[in-house]
Amino acid sequence: MTEGTDGEFTAFVNERGDALLRVAYALAGSQHAAEDLLQNALAKAYARWPRIRGDAEPYVRRILYHDQVSGWRRLARRREVPMPVLPERPGHRDSGHDSELRMLLRDALRTLPPRQRAVLTLRYLEDLSVEQTAAILGCRAGTVASQASRALARLRELVPSFDDLIGSPEVKR
Repeated sequence: MTEGTDGEFTAFVNERGDALLRVAYALAGSQHAAEDLLQNALAKAYARWPRIRGDAEPYVRRILYHDQVSGWRRLARRREVPMPVLPERPGHRDSGHDSELRMLLRDALRTLPPRQRAVLTLRYLEDLSVEQTAAILGCRAGTVASQASRALARLRELVPSFDDLIGSPEVKR
């Protein structure tokens, strides 16, 4: 690449890197996994940078979503690792403590399969429609709806105050 192209890529990363890291964190569930996911996506984008036309952010986001789902598929083939001691399950918290409730929700999100996290991220963090989410993930709209429904039901099980935290009628149903 030329210096000008390198400069454009560096400027893009400096300008949009934090926003992309937030999306990666929502998808991956941990800071380290998010950084790895974003680094991999940026490496792929860098290799194709001269051919990317227009706004590069949607292109990089799409790489993030696809890599997360592909990673989930690879993990599905791995065997389960037994743990000698099960982690404690958090109990019901007073809904007046927003930070505790957010932490419960964050931990609950981490328990969701990567595809469900990707659907929730696209639908509710990125505020995309079911059809747009399906197009990005390469699946049917019905799959997006069912994955979102299952994910939200699981979050309601794990975090009893979930509906109070979200408060959106769209999320409730």
